[in-house]
Amino acid sequence: MRRGPRRFACPFVAGVDEVGRGPLAGPVVAAAVILPAKPLLRGLADSKALGERERERMDARIRSRALAYAIAEASAAEIDSLNILQASLLAMQRAVSALRLTPFSAWVDGNQPPPLNLPLRTVVGGDGSVPAISAASIIAKVARDRQMCELDVIYPGYGFAQHKGYGTRAHRDAIDAFGVTPIHRRSFAPITRALQARQVDFIE
Repeated sequence: MRRGPRRFACPFVAGVDEVGRGPLAGPVVAAAVILPAKPLLRGLADSKALGERERERMDARIRSRALAYAIAEASAAEIDSLNILQASLLAMQRAVSALRLTPFSAWVDGNQPPPLNLPLRTVVGGDGSVPAISAASIIAKVARDRQMCELDVIYPGYGFAQHKGYGTRAHRDAIDAFGVTPIHRRSFAPITRALQARQVDFIE
């Protein structure tokens, strides 16, 4: 008896994560990654648990091995308009929408689901326990860090290449000295206070 070609169901699952909720400047960046089921990609972990050189190495491995990946962002202006949570969810939605393969479902780090028209599961701590989410965490982190290094050239003196926009003492001192840039998040309290202080100084 002749048989027709065998058909294999391959439901793609996308891991989704974002980085950059806490900084005072720059975008929030999200990634979506679809990994092959086998062979397992070793070395995956939460991006925060890896050093810069290891993240760079894993970023290259993920990009070469992934069935599909996409990176998206929400700008500082969108963060100010929407709030950081909604901007983060928007960036994740954009990343999933940009995938060249349509996933059957998405596994998202955290407990807040982005607006997606597909089945999804939120996983608290997923960036350290779900390989595809770990992969998304890594490539999002590397992409954002590289962007902040590029912005350091555009806005010299703030140290974006070093602190990546986080509210370090050096960063806050630079804001006091040079003012607020277009990439600073004006809805964040330290930036709001800096703008108000400048207005008082100007009036006086």
